[in-house]
Amino acid sequence: MSRKQQRGEATVERVLDTALDLYAREGEAGLTVSALTRASGVSTGSVYHHFGNLHGVIAALAMRWLGRLLGELATALTAHQDARSGIEAVVRAYLEFVRTQPAAARLLHSPFADQEGTARASEIRDNQEARLTPIEHWLDGHRRSGELADLPTPVIETLVLGPVIGMARRWLTLGDVDLEEAARILPDRIWRSVGP
Repeated sequence: MSRKQQRGEATVERVLDTALDLYAREGEAGLTVSALTRASGVSTGSVYHHFGNLHGVIAALAMRWLGRLLGELATALTAHQDARSGIEAVVRAYLEFVRTQPAAARLLHSPFADQEGTARASEIRDNQEARLTPIEHWLDGHRRSGELADLPTPVIETLVLGPVIGMARRWLTLGDVDLEEAARILPDRIWRSVGP
């Protein structure tokens, strides 16, 4: 990799790190190009060169953290040989991600991320294929063995992640739930919905 490419990658990382910090402190309204350039020390021209516009910065930031979340979920799932342990591990891993990365979780559960997900669902799925394929293989194997209910992958995803996402959104917006308690209760309840 050339020095110019290394500098470009370092600029992208600095902008994304700064954008998440601003988002955590100021919310979406406080994340502006001027605030971003002021806090990161990156020129406005560089921001536009690498991301196109502020929307591009936020989209890249969301994709970065979606990739990290999916990576953690895939690792949690595939580390387990039996279906129940894997499903329960995914639930706990998701809740742990939300607890330890609240700013990134807030972004991933924001209206912006919902709109991006709807508008670019196929593109996002293609970009995350390397993380999603091991999950699909694991699910297929456990469905064939009879350890998981014989349900389509989207149905299993919804049954497993739907309640977790709902709990995460509630914690992020209202803060009136205990994530540790949820991590004790939800895995078994969710397993009952997808077990054989």
